[in-house]
Amino acid sequence: MLKTTGVKVKGIGRYVPDLIATNDDYARIVDTNDEWITQRTGIKTRHISNGEPTYYLGALAAKDAIADAGISAKEVDLILATTCTPDYFTPSTACLIQRELDVFGCPAIDINCACSGFVYAVDMARRYLMCDDIKNVLVVATEELSKFVDYEDRSTCILFGDAAAAVVLSKEDDTLFSSFIAADGSGASCLASRALLTINPFRQNESEFDMDMPEPNKHYLLQDGKEVYKFATKAMPLAVEKACERAEITPSDLDAIVPHQANVRIIETAAKHLHVPMEKMVLNISDYGNTSSASIPNAFYDGVKSGRIKRGDKVCFVGFGGGLTYGACILEY
Repeated sequence: MLKTTGVKVKGIGRYVPDLIATNDDYARIVDTNDEWITQRTGIKTRHISNGEPTYYLGALAAKDAIADAGISAKEVDLILATTCTPDYFTPSTACLIQRELDVFGCPAIDINCACSGFVYAVDMARRYLMCDDIKNVLVVATEELSKFVDYEDRSTCILFGDAAAAVVLSKEDDTLFSSFIAADGSGASCLASRALLTINPFRQNESEFDMDMPEPNKHYLLQDGKEVYKFATKAMPLAVEKACERAEITPSDLDAIVPHQANVRIIETAAKHLHVPMEKMVLNISDYGNTSSASIPNAFYDGVKSGRIKRGDKVCFVGFGGGLTYGACILEY
């Protein structure tokens, strides 16, 4: 096992809305049922925003993590917020979270790598922590997928929920850390949600330029489920294997793997490819659904609080998402 300068998880936090939508609730608005959803996705319930904005969920998760770390908000040197469902294009979600924490001056940066965002952010945090002027990095993953799902599309609306989770990271010498992050932009059209349309008084071309992207329906999420499944079942085990190679360990040496909670079948297939038992996978998809970049730290939070993940455990975070992006990072909790 390769020891290096890595990160220490000083604190963890989470916040989810109180409003819960069950599979039976979805059956009342689209043609589906509890058995169909459960068998194909592993999802039973998800938390849905009842009007709370994305930054608000993130701010409460951040306060929870800071308290758990035993530091004050003023000791945070950098805020990295991961989201693909911001409340505003500007200001950034990170700046709004900083405002809610009532601390000013430290850099605050948004990261949009879709469901891989948390893995990317942990990798970025470690790189910042190598600099002497950064001591504590707050990573906040906050998502409200309920904003951009089409509740008339039964193939997508049943999958997603809202949540936020956060960690406080600091530098740790002589510890296990490795990461592998990557992207494949050729699959950009497999997962897409339109941003602003171009509307101005000077425009002469009335048609959209062909960007080889799906036809937008307002801002609703469009997903090619079969292609995403094919990509995910290859990308997840590949990312874990690459991160393990760099750490000079094997997947069987890991104490816990915390995967993106998109679909239990994807996770089962990845486990088979890695030749690891499902017991190594930390899951909470049944209770929360797919919460994009918040899903990994959300499951990590449950793993720690339940005692499933203990101090000293070798933990792997692995995700995939729109872009297409994918990656894994390994650390000692």
